[in-house]
Amino acid sequence: MARTVSRRTVNALFGATPLALGVAGLVGFSPGGRAAAAPPKAVISEEASAAVAQMGKTLSADQFSFQARTLRAYVGPDGQPLHIAHLIKVTVRRPDRLLIEVSGDDGSHKLIYNGKTVVLFGVETKQYASIPVPNTIQDMMKEVMGRRGVDFPLVDFLTDNPGKSFLLGITSGHQVNTVTIDGVPVRHLLFVQPPGIELELWLEKNDQALPRRLIVTYRDLPGQPSYIAEFSDWNFSIHPADADFEFTAPADAKQVELKPANAAAPARPKGAKP
Repeated sequence: MARTVSRRTVNALFGATPLALGVAGLVGFSPGGRAAAAPPKAVISEEASAAVAQMGKTLSADQFSFQARTLRAYVGPDGQPLHIAHLIKVTVRRPDRLLIEVSGDDGSHKLIYNGKTVVLFGVETKQYASIPVPNTIQDMMKEVMGRRGVDFPLVDFLTDNPGKSFLLGITSGHQVNTVTIDGVPVRHLLFVQPPGIELELWLEKNDQALPRRLIVTYRDLPGQPSYIAEFSDWNFSIHPADADFEFTAPADAKQVELKPANAAAPARPKGAKP
């Protein structure tokens, strides 16, 4: 799936506060069959390729958690550029457990995956949908993203092979320089994905190569909007229990149906607030 700034919010289910788990735009794997011409051979520098490969190895760990503060530009009703912010908390236990908690300008939402079903819960609206899904994180994401049209935050970093996912569609990449973020030396990398997408990725300059910052800029869209993510609180020493990935509906919560994307309510008009 190509990276894109557009997103289909599930407003038919969650009303004025739609369930939208972050921002589309970081989707490096294809959730459905994709027939396309072979891309040109990527020209990626050795140091950039090695850094992303090391990041992928680190993020293939059996279990970990992290946080990300994100900021996305979008076009308001009058054409003016506006921004929406989220705090995203992610807990991963491979191969079949995932918890995503999102709070931000459009409310609070959760995705809870226990290896058999995924629950999408709107905290303020107290509405939730439960969907039977495959028993791996990546296959679950293909089902929920590809067939149900729900967006995942920072999905490249959660796939079976994060390094490969991030580089899918990339045609060039190199290291810009080395900078310091919160006292930690990091590599500032720049990648290009046609047509018109630039990705800047800051990875720690060490054996873990953890992501510290990501900026995606859409050069071919009006106003050249961007998506910014600042990563923190990486923890590879967690031991989440099965119970951490189970959903107990509040007494006043209402279960609703999440239909396939092609049967769901139409997306909001272009320029509408997310």
